[in-house]
Amino acid sequence: MTAVRKDDKPFPPGAYPLLIVGSGPGGLQLSYSLRRLGADHAVISADEGPGGMFRKWPLFQRMLSWSKPFAPADRRSRQYERYDWNSLVAEEEELRGIQSEFMDGTSYFPSRQEMEQGLTAFARRAGISVRYGCRWEATRAEGGVFTVVTSDGEYRAPVLVFAVGVAEPWRPSGQGLELVPHYAEMSEAHAYAGKSVFIVGKKNSAFEIATGLLPLAQRIVLASPSPAKTSVETHSLVGVRARYVQPFEDNALGGGVFIVDAKIDSITRSPTGGYRIKTRFSTGSVEQTFEADEVIAATGFQTPLLDLSGLGVSTFGQSGLPAQTPYWESSSVPAIYFAGTITQGAAGRNKHGVPANSGAVHGHRYNARVLAEHLASKHFGIVREREMLKGDDVADALLDELTGVGGRGADIFHQRSYLARVVRPTEDGWIDDGIQPLKPFLDDEGDEDALAATLEADDVGQLSAALYLRRKGAIRERFLEPDPVLDFRTAANREAVKSALKELLGAAV
Repeated sequence: MTAVRKDDKPFPPGAYPLLIVGSGPGGLQLSYSLRRLGADHAVISADEGPGGMFRKWPLFQRMLSWSKPFAPADRRSRQYERYDWNSLVAEEEELRGIQSEFMDGTSYFPSRQEMEQGLTAFARRAGISVRYGCRWEATRAEGGVFTVVTSDGEYRAPVLVFAVGVAEPWRPSGQGLELVPHYAEMSEAHAYAGKSVFIVGKKNSAFEIATGLLPLAQRIVLASPSPAKTSVETHSLVGVRARYVQPFEDNALGGGVFIVDAKIDSITRSPTGGYRIKTRFSTGSVEQTFEADEVIAATGFQTPLLDLSGLGVSTFGQSGLPAQTPYWESSSVPAIYFAGTITQGAAGRNKHGVPANSGAVHGHRYNARVLAEHLASKHFGIVREREMLKGDDVADALLDELTGVGGRGADIFHQRSYLARVVRPTEDGWIDDGIQPLKPFLDDEGDEDALAATLEADDVGQLSAALYLRRKGAIRERFLEPDPVLDFRTAANREAVKSALKELLGAAV
């Protein structure tokens, strides 16, 4: 039972069965999905409205993920989700494909403002309630209940979900970086007009800044010890997108842009009022000193987990991501979960070195839907009714899923090798267990017989359809016949799926 309201804001301080912290796309998607399942919860946010990090960033550039206004699928259909990487996902047609409504048509990459508008519209139309302007300040745990201290008062809940993004500016100590603004603190673009600018870093935010300043700055230098990696090389949105790099490759031909592989030894103020940056080249260790009017630290962000480490939440890496189970629960503190871009802390299979897309909206929106079902079942006793499939319907449903027709398959298309469609054989037919993380399906060798279907990208980025058969604790992997346009509904593949089903069922299907 939620507390009685004491003001005009929803969710006043008090006791709730589940508390979500954050109102970015991860928090909004999870809250929507929990409401659909009937799982009572509260949502609080330090922001003044929906959007999370997209209320601030990117400063100059458009998103790196695209929404295609004209696609071979109706914008209100589930199938359109393959072509729309920025909208949140919904069961109601009127809530689908919202992002394209706010795009001006000049690009299929939405701007920061357009992204915020799309998320705000989804929250308003879906009726998602959030207590805004309520800042999380501290956390305690006692007797199986967590206490979340906020600027508005204390919240108590046995289950917490943090959807706070990887949005806290980070910079390494020393080298004089404390003298210069971080990406999150820099001035407006026109303040750099006619100046020489030195950017520490060569990942997404560094190239975004440089692209924004390209028409204004006199000279731009980007420096870090390692070479820039493009998404083409890494098969991942973690790397720098090639469209950020191209303007610098073109501009460098005429001079004025320099990309340097070098370690920063020190940054000091110069007598002329600018900065002096001493570097050491990665190859040969040759020292080089640069003079610049402005220096910007594009050194990345970390996860703002406040005092959760004091409760035992373990983290890893420069970004301080929490270590998580495949269902996005803290691996060290039960009943603390994560949503949104933080869910990239659950690595999944990482097959061929290709990570999940959980760091971006088009990936973690599906994580949130699966997480909502998991939370509803585990903590509320709400279990979604499973559909029964019979005979050839099973093979057809799986091939439709892999091909992405009939409103199926966007989940496993965007979260390839991470999420899968699972079916289980029974005496009366096949139970559709829906979308699940693939890793626990493969790891739980003692579980009952089942089949998981997913899409996978190999080490050169080629997509293929894979079936995993779990029978008597053993896992067998089968790949379907490939197709250049990803239409796996061939006669040969249908027979291959039926053969796999027959093997599991132990009788003709």
